[in-house]
Amino acid sequence: MTLEVNGKTIELDDHGNMTDPAQWDEAVARALAAADETMGELTQEHLDVLNYLRDEYFNNNANQPMERAINKDMGKIWGKKISSKDLYKLFPGAPSKQGNRIAGLPYIARKGGY
Repeated sequence: MTLEVNGKTIELDDHGNMTDPAQWDEAVARALAAADETMGELTQEHLDVLNYLRDEYFNNNANQPMERAINKDMGKIWGKKISSKDLYKLFPGAPSKQGNRIAGLPYIARKGGY
């Protein structure tokens, strides 16, 4: 599968995850979100989560955090207590799976995450 974004061809695996995370940028994230029927327009909160997931992956030994860790860390970043319901409003297909996909990260085969 492929996705065309600003003249670039983005290769996707069978799960819709990018095969080359280095090609990711905000325009690619918006195109991936637009191709997903459960996602709306990306907000700054979406981008905060996506950038957090990418930072964890690239700067923390390819870590792909489970939902509990995402929830806890985003609460620290946003400076307020958030619930998993808040994250599921942003990523109805699971923050750890759908979030990773839209963040341009490899597919991870595991259950959500507590």
